[in-house]
Amino acid sequence: MTRLADACDTINRAVGAVVMWLALIMVLLQFGVVLLRYVFGFSSIFLNESVLYLHATIFMLGAGYTLWAQGHVRVDIFYARFPAHRKALVDLLGHLFLLVPSVLMLLYWSWPMVHRSWAILEGPISVGGIPASFLLKSLVPAFCLLLLVQGVSALIRDVIRLQETRDGA
Repeated sequence: MTRLADACDTINRAVGAVVMWLALIMVLLQFGVVLLRYVFGFSSIFLNESVLYLHATIFMLGAGYTLWAQGHVRVDIFYARFPAHRKALVDLLGHLFLLVPSVLMLLYWSWPMVHRSWAILEGPISVGGIPASFLLKSLVPAFCLLLLVQGVSALIRDVIRLQETRDGA
């Protein structure tokens, strides 16, 4: 089971490595947009939407990596004081009953929108923008799948941790 969890982690670590570079590209592009607008008086909807697309890509594709790195916000008023066994149980229940169902519902309810968008190859958000809204909308199921993959890894590790803390207690 650990090998499966490691494989899931590898997927999100690889995606995370690419997304990190996209963050640099987005910052440089935004710098270019500002420079063009305020120094040269040139504005481009296409370039502005490029920043928006990159921003969405970073957040949507980086969510699984963030879960792997345990970078999500956690309100741990009680959790921090729990013993290891109880922390493992809380994590297991949270992943099993909150993360997985939420992601599956989002995938289910977003799929028709993404499918329709691909069917018509939906165009730009704004006139003169990037003629590929269908790609932007495709980030939603990609987000769901990457988060689900990392959720499976987390569930496996939660079960292992729960068994280890129970056996050690």
